[in-house]
Amino acid sequence: VQLQASGGGLVQTGGSLRLSCAASGGTFSNYAMGWFRQAPGKEREFLAVISWSGTSTRYADSVKGRFTISRDNAENTVYLQMNSLKPEDTAVYYCAADRLPAMVYSEYAYWGQGTLVTVSS
Repeated sequence: VQLQASGGGLVQTGGSLRLSCAASGGTFSNYAMGWFRQAPGKEREFLAVISWSGTSTRYADSVKGRFTISRDNAENTVYLQMNSLKPEDTAVYYCAADRLPAMVYSEYAYWGQGTLVTVSS
């Protein structure tokens, strides 16, 4: 499956962005989808995961209550709504897919190319 992330950009502290990740080349509803991010000099960090049906989600403590993951299986797209953004949210954001939901990046077989989010103070 191929993944294409989009929606990044420059936003001020306290602002919002919605990231999208469009999937192609596979049966999207067969895959759990995750969002990760990587800031310069840091390891890739788990943010959120959603089950294939969309009925189960999990979040990292660092984004719980601010970020929301959702999916539209009819549109083969997963979203990450990000609110109350902080400068420390600045990173390249990646979507990922695999058969089972996971919170560890090494568990994911398929990755999008990343989209840059910059939060200015």
